[in-house]
Amino acid sequence: MVKFLFNLPSTSQTIFSSFSFSNKLSSQFPSLKSTRPLSQYNSTIMSTNLHTHAFSGNPLRSKTPNPVAPISPNSAFETLKCRILDSNNNSLSPNFKVLPLRNGRPLASSSLTEGKSGLSWNLGWIGLGDLKGILVNCGGVELSSESFLYLGSSVEDDEVYWAIDVSDEGGLVAEFGSMKLCFVELRTLMVATDWEDLKAMGNLAIAGHARALLEWHNLSRFCGHCGEKTVPTEAGRRKQCSNESCKKRIYPRLDPVVIMLVIDRETDRALLSRQSRFVPRMWSCLAGFIEPGESLEEAVRRETWEETGIEVGDVVYHSSQPWPVGPPSMPCQLMVGFFAYANSVEINVDKEELEDAKWYSREDVRKALTFAEYKKAQKSSAAKVEQMCKGVEKTHSLATDFNVESGELAPMFVPGPYAIAHHLITSWAFPDKKINGVESLECHSKQPSGSVSNLYK
Repeated sequence: MVKFLFNLPSTSQTIFSSFSFSNKLSSQFPSLKSTRPLSQYNSTIMSTNLHTHAFSGNPLRSKTPNPVAPISPNSAFETLKCRILDSNNNSLSPNFKVLPLRNGRPLASSSLTEGKSGLSWNLGWIGLGDLKGILVNCGGVELSSESFLYLGSSVEDDEVYWAIDVSDEGGLVAEFGSMKLCFVELRTLMVATDWEDLKAMGNLAIAGHARALLEWHNLSRFCGHCGEKTVPTEAGRRKQCSNESCKKRIYPRLDPVVIMLVIDRETDRALLSRQSRFVPRMWSCLAGFIEPGESLEEAVRRETWEETGIEVGDVVYHSSQPWPVGPPSMPCQLMVGFFAYANSVEINVDKEELEDAKWYSREDVRKALTFAEYKKAQKSSAAKVEQMCKGVEKTHSLATDFNVESGELAPMFVPGPYAIAHHLITSWAFPDKKINGVESLECHSKQPSGSVSNLYK
């Protein structure tokens, strides 16, 4: 009998520190200087909060075990190698749980949520011994310790968690399907996650971490310095060139991206944009990759100017979010969110980057957030995961999850609560309120007039 392992350590609530960024602008760039005294911007400071963004707050990464502890990466990996060779010791301490992924899709199941109405998805953790048996049933495939990636551990539960890529193993889809398990796109799980459920958010963070690591491993098969093959080290958390004369160490790739809500204080409006790939009527924040040699604040100003022709003065930090649902070529992006205050308002859209960009009043944005039924979209997507696990529906379109269905259709809406863009926009539109079950990550509190400038002393 295969045991399905769904219990995870409780997600610890993360506290974001209160701080903001401001830039000392050089006299060489007078067009970027603020037209307002810096003290007038000090009222926008990010508050401490008890909610994390989607894909953050990973419960398996909250603590680093002692290097000599049995659940530490290197010690656990040595134990893993022994257990793969000996099938009779899989019940020994610590217990090993494995999350299979296929083409970047984590194994998942669906169940009724205890104490609530509705469905929720769970990660398809499988015991090491059970996984060995399943692979044998599917063609006699033998496990290799180098196929496993260490995800984390739980001291309290005496458990170690691993990920494994089974993309090349035939027959697994049908085998897992008979157990009401299926491989689900991470974006689908993201939309299906109840953002008020800490356990569900923790599961999503684990799935994102696993996908990012596996995609990075697939991209880094060869050394970028000498071209020789690379081998995993430190239980899959690092890689190293196999060439004895090179031995270059390779670390997981992370692509930093700035994402900003541009605000015109004079008219109390926010700048939102559309890309051609967006579903109909969806608008979001500007965003762009950071280039070598520039600061985060400089990237905010450059991207805003390049895409919309608007000059930005002060830049204020909001929060950050890991984003492991991009293209496989970028295993994990780090979205760094800001409020950017405009020094100009005339829009000149770069049509190669954007389809359109417009200024929206606070009232327009509030209406969009009020009419958009994010909770209904979440429940609808959770139901689709259940159908997939039952083999009823294999694919679905995310576009239908974003439909605004409340009687009077709003002319626009913004991404759901799983995206940092949603929280940037909500924080500005409802600075002190909770909308659609999502608590704002921003509050406006008066600070001493020198609090920002003191960061540079």
